[in-house]
Amino acid sequence: MVTLYGIPNCDTIKKARRWLEGAGIEYHFHDYRKDGLQKKLLEQWADELGWEALLNRRGTTWRKLPEAEKSAINAERAITLMLEQPAMIKRPLLDAGSHRLLGFCEEQYSNLLL
Repeated sequence: MVTLYGIPNCDTIKKARRWLEGAGIEYHFHDYRKDGLQKKLLEQWADELGWEALLNRRGTTWRKLPEAEKSAINAERAITLMLEQPAMIKRPLLDAGSHRLLGFCEEQYSNLLL
């Protein structure tokens, strides 16, 4: 089963969901805020994809952090921040079992799922 992780009001999540539905691909949507996220899973993603890639530095949640905290970021602190504030996780994260994709790209989704 394919799982799409994110927050429902994100425009990129909406695009990914429309693509999956249009392609007829069944998936489970996991809302970070509503359903939560286990630290162990986030650590696995960070090991596989890189914590730098997982951390959404474009969002307002990141931009609101004090400069001292942003400049001192490391893997451990990034994971803690992402668990505390799931909007700091780049979206969407598509888990297709043996492969994970970060962000939405029609070509990558097609190559993986079709």
